[in-house]
Amino acid sequence: MVDQTTEVVVHVSSSVGNIFQPDNALTPEPRRPTHLSAPAPEKKLTLFALRLAVLEKIASRLGSLGFVWATVVLLGGFAASLETSDFWFVTVILVVEGARIFSRSHELEMQHQSNYTISGINTFRLLVRQVTSIFHKIASAGNNVDRSSSVQETKREQRTTTPRQIERTRTWTTSDVPMLPYTGWVFVSRNVSRVCYWLQIASAFASIIISMIKLIRQDYGGNELRSRSTNLHSALTLFYSLALAEALLFLVEKAYWEWMISVYKILDKVNQECGLERSGTDSVRRFFYNAYSRCLNGSIFDGLKMDMVVFAMELLVSNSTDEQLTGAEILYRFSTNENYSVDTLQKIGTNLEIIERLVEMLNWRSKNQEGMRMSSAEILSRLASKKQNSLRVAGIPGAIESISSILDSTRDSGQATDEIGENSINQTDRWTFNNLGLLILKRIARDHINCVKIWKTKGLLSKIVDFTYADKRLLKDPNLAAESNKILAVKRSLKLLRKLVKTTGATGRNLRRDISAIVFTVSNIRETLRHGKKQPGLQKLGAEILTFLALDEGATEMIGGTGGVLNGLLTIFLSDDVPGNQTSVVRDSVGKTIAMLAQGSQSNCQRMLRSDVLEGLVKVLNNPNNPLIQLNAARILRNLCAYTDPNQVKQQLKEVKSAGATVLKAIINSEESKPQEVMVGLAPHIFMLMSAEETREMFEEAGVSREEVAEALVNILKRYEQPVPKVPRIRRFAIDLTIQMMKTNPTTVKTFQRLRMKNELETVFETSAEVENFDTFSGTVGLARHGLTINELIEEAMRLLS
Repeated sequence: MVDQTTEVVVHVSSSVGNIFQPDNALTPEPRRPTHLSAPAPEKKLTLFALRLAVLEKIASRLGSLGFVWATVVLLGGFAASLETSDFWFVTVILVVEGARIFSRSHELEMQHQSNYTISGINTFRLLVRQVTSIFHKIASAGNNVDRSSSVQETKREQRTTTPRQIERTRTWTTSDVPMLPYTGWVFVSRNVSRVCYWLQIASAFASIIISMIKLIRQDYGGNELRSRSTNLHSALTLFYSLALAEALLFLVEKAYWEWMISVYKILDKVNQECGLERSGTDSVRRFFYNAYSRCLNGSIFDGLKMDMVVFAMELLVSNSTDEQLTGAEILYRFSTNENYSVDTLQKIGTNLEIIERLVEMLNWRSKNQEGMRMSSAEILSRLASKKQNSLRVAGIPGAIESISSILDSTRDSGQATDEIGENSINQTDRWTFNNLGLLILKRIARDHINCVKIWKTKGLLSKIVDFTYADKRLLKDPNLAAESNKILAVKRSLKLLRKLVKTTGATGRNLRRDISAIVFTVSNIRETLRHGKKQPGLQKLGAEILTFLALDEGATEMIGGTGGVLNGLLTIFLSDDVPGNQTSVVRDSVGKTIAMLAQGSQSNCQRMLRSDVLEGLVKVLNNPNNPLIQLNAARILRNLCAYTDPNQVKQQLKEVKSAGATVLKAIINSEESKPQEVMVGLAPHIFMLMSAEETREMFEEAGVSREEVAEALVNILKRYEQPVPKVPRIRRFAIDLTIQMMKTNPTTVKTFQRLRMKNELETVFETSAEVENFDTFSGTVGLARHGLTINELIEEAMRLLS
């Protein structure tokens, strides 16, 4: 007898594969092509900083030696013997060198904090341009209003093209700090930095001039013989030589500095290689000064240990909004550059403090912090592409809530837009944030525990469902440039929803229950199925979501009762004009959905039969050109036969009898196990619809005999001595067909006895497994149990054979 599915069982499983067969393997993480890390562009800066530090340290050591020599030997031992000119020359050199060393240390500090160029030549050019601009302003003061307005227009355009900086309201900008009271702009820190720079140059030239004069003249005193006898001559010669060498080395360092900065433009080149052109060279300049300072203050090799990623991470966790903006921009550029993304994301993923800061930035709603918020969302979306990193992101307390905060649907069905967000974010940025948020959630939803967190986040499921809506105009004309972000949001929300409804265990059951309880879920998918002919990918996603929602009995009735859903699915499945090469894929997914909706639901079967689709289904079944579609048509017809009202099945499904010959041929001739399993499962129901005469005509039309079919069934049981996960029901269906053949024609009993069917049934009885008692599966767990176990079917077959 043909048994029906009567009980639904759901247990925890690790993964969800094909619902019609158990899947014992975990879904592996998709492998993405890895790019070999390109040479880091900042290595040029650290090498440049090392060479500068070598010159600077040699010059400083010579200066220190000269200072000690002058104070201890000259001014200490020969102070009374020095001529007046030598005394004052030595004193001037010491004061000048002391001033240079002092200004050097403070110039480094000022330049590190300043927002202006680090090149002295460029500083001079900037001063010239400022003076020239003052004269131009005075000359153009009497011009007409049109010219002044055009200048304002130009300035306005320049402001819009420059990267937006954080406006400070409660703290000082370092470069604008007045160092002394009542001095106005004279002692502003950026001007003090310029003064220190030129003071170094002047002191170096002064030392060179004085030292050269004294070394050329060699007039260290009136009595040359006395000065040589007291070693005064040698002491002064050594001192002036040290001063000259130190000054020359310093000028060589500055010349090398100016060549690399102003001529070779190393900062601009590194900035371009790093992809930071839009944000200017401030971040690269700051990195260079950090490396240079480390080389000077510690070992000359300390700066070589620096890299832009670690530098950006240090800036990101600081308390300065400017530094946070710089750090976020650097990490965003490096994580989106295919040459550096692997190394960058690896370093970010192993630093929980950085991940916490990135998640925290998602909650920043200020207009000035929009850039940092966007960068953090982009970084997190790429970071979550690896499963291990997605676990770290979701493991941060409040992470899911923070991700939910950047989702902002504009549908009337959703909640009102946040007032701050409405005023600060335009439509384009809003949809960019939406797509990034959906992408992050989709990637972290690969883990079962993360799905639990998404389920427990208040209001998040409603937001996700809200994004699945696409109006008729958008679906019929998806090539609109202005709507590309919206159609992408629909696609990502459907993919995320599919991941959630595929979740197994109690969490999956709760997720499917809550998602199907949202009143817009099925209706949104219906619009996609109805109007998404030009979007077959969206139709496929929608059909798969309905398939997994149908695992719950209540959802099956609700989906079937929603107007237009079943008709839309049947229209897609029976039509062969889906564009492109998506035809088989979409129709295959829709076929599985229809089969699931018909399984165990008498009301859904009645709705399908009222749509007069039997003729179309039989036509698809009789067409061998598309095996996938033929397979799903057989599944649908089997479920219609199995779950239609038994009192009306023969009258309503009489058209199915015309497919009997095709089914018998497939059983005999099919070389693939899956089509054979489905056809063997449909055959008993066709036998139940036919009389003895109709059965005889069916065998004649198919050109096969009962003995051939019986032999094929025996061979199936011989071939599958053990249950096979790929075709878990084939032995059960073969026994079921055996029973129906013996019932419809008792003479077939002798045929099975001659073929030793009893021996094969005994073998199946000894090797039967629980997997053969279920009709659909979720991973390795059976979902729908048959009304009769396989052992009960074997007992009935053995009784008929006796």
